[in-house]
Amino acid sequence: MMRQLGIVQLRPGPSGDPEAPNAANYDPARANPYPVWPDLLTMQDGRPVTSAAMWKRERRPELVELFEREIYGHVPPAAPSVTWRVDSADREYIGGRPAIAQQLIGHLDNRASPQIAVEMKATLVLPAHAKGPVPLLIMFAPARYPAPSQPDAREAARLDKAMKALLLQRDPSLASIFAAHPGLAFVEPGSFPPTPPRDDRVTKLTADGWGVALLDTASIQADDGAGLREGVIGLTNQGRARTPEQWGALRAWGWGASRLLDYLTTRPEIDAAHVGVEGVSRWGKAALVAAAFDERFAMVLIGSSGEGGVKPHRRNLGEQVENLTGAGSYHWMAGNFLKYGTERGRLGRKTAADIPVDAHELLALVAPRLAFVSYGIPAQGDAAWLDQQGSYMATIAAGRAWTLLDKRDLGRGNDYRTVDIPPPTTDLLDGELAWRQHEGGHTDAPNMETFLRWADKKIGRR
Repeated sequence: MMRQLGIVQLRPGPSGDPEAPNAANYDPARANPYPVWPDLLTMQDGRPVTSAAMWKRERRPELVELFEREIYGHVPPAAPSVTWRVDSADREYIGGRPAIAQQLIGHLDNRASPQIAVEMKATLVLPAHAKGPVPLLIMFAPARYPAPSQPDAREAARLDKAMKALLLQRDPSLASIFAAHPGLAFVEPGSFPPTPPRDDRVTKLTADGWGVALLDTASIQADDGAGLREGVIGLTNQGRARTPEQWGALRAWGWGASRLLDYLTTRPEIDAAHVGVEGVSRWGKAALVAAAFDERFAMVLIGSSGEGGVKPHRRNLGEQVENLTGAGSYHWMAGNFLKYGTERGRLGRKTAADIPVDAHELLALVAPRLAFVSYGIPAQGDAAWLDQQGSYMATIAAGRAWTLLDKRDLGRGNDYRTVDIPPPTTDLLDGELAWRQHEGGHTDAPNMETFLRWADKKIGRR
């Protein structure tokens, strides 16, 4: 890719090790070397965007083209079709509630390159006794059946009561024995064998009556540069190398979520108008990319996304553009993105200031739909590397798209240059654009209940 772009030397990214000679900057006084960001509501030719119609007709398509060409890549026209099937099914109890879980396989048409086989994997979990179609969240996560929860005292009592009722149904004479021995228990807390860790977010979603689809990104596209000639990117290119404007892994993962959405909208158990997408860290970037480019997603929960997500490229705090153009992460992005980490090359030296767009404009592509930006705190492991302050600034700046489209933003104004991040657990949830920094680490689990209350209210669901 460097040869294709005429790049002779890339700058190394800063280190997360504070003792390293090239340690990342965490000094707020040095965090804004490029304080003026591209204006969200100004066209490339200088015309102001003055109406919702102009946004939809001109500005949004312009931003989409810039992000595709320079940052995340175009999806080639030859991207394969996907055929989904239910591979297996299982009835489960999640948080004490009955659910139906299915393993889904999405086969990518590989007739043009039979040597490259790609099958996307997803696990669909739906409430067993829903009274109608349910909203659903696609989550980037390993596609496996949810692990059963270890019962607490209340759950054990419920199971014990059910067991006794079943035995009485079979043999009514047992009633006198149960009455004489009220302490007799068939199920006790701690009596179950150890189970693998479960995702409490799935429990919270199903408890609220939502469906969940766990989408395995590794089955779509490998998370490394060596895999670019395999997966959906390699299949589309018939094993050849990418060209600079073609998609990277983030866009491929988002494309996979869109193909799963194609299938989910055919399922009568699912409310097709209220399907969202979620991810944390690199998957948080992918969730934002998926929702930005595919307007069918009704909502997005963006967890701790950092550089390449909600964090501005122009901020010098923690992770930088050069970290994404380096050997460890370049495969996430379009080849063209390497230009902005160039020290020497055919096009000269380029920096983050040369990128024609920034993170606030990517987030704005979700407007007027629902977007919840989630972070944790550095003290609990959501590293300062992610630049929580910068991400809040970008969310503030993006709000202009929501207000232009007659929706509500964070309600804190739009001057990103002067805002300070609010204290953790401050709920900025009145608008269709929401922000909350929880007191946990590198996860969005502590924000899931808050997200559900907010999303249920916004979609008019009790």
